[in-house]
Amino acid sequence: MKEEQKSFMKMAIELSLSGMESGKGGPFGCVIVKDGKVIGLGSNSVLETNDPTAHAEIVAIRDACKNLGNFQLDGCEVYTSCEPCPMCLGAIYWARPDKVFYANTKKDAAEAGFDDHFIYKELELPLQSRKIPFDQILQGEAQKVLKEWALKENKTLY
Repeated sequence: MKEEQKSFMKMAIELSLSGMESGKGGPFGCVIVKDGKVIGLGSNSVLETNDPTAHAEIVAIRDACKNLGNFQLDGCEVYTSCEPCPMCLGAIYWARPDKVFYANTKKDAAEAGFDDHFIYKELELPLQSRKIPFDQILQGEAQKVLKEWALKENKTLY
């Protein structure tokens, strides 16, 4: 591991501690880097914002994309103090960075009270067996919009 990588991970860990100590949210931090320069920072801000999606990685992705003026993180590295939860993992894949470095594992997080295992189990279940009911309605109307998107000539793909 390069010293620069250790330095960025230490920044993510420091963000996890400072965010937790200030009451912003749980003990998670994230740093996004491009070409050796920090372009995005985030600590868990769920409590501060009353936003269940304000995880460190999401906050950092939003910051980095705003700073880049782009919705993709091509050429970027993500340094996160913990292995990403399912939501953050999805966001990371949508943002398309080149690499992710993490410190704590999801098992470490579970032992500290942040257990996302139930979400992984829910994803494997049929919709009708999940704890939160899912009912499909008005599919035909919604499909019209998807069909219009498919035919749209001046769209930006992502």
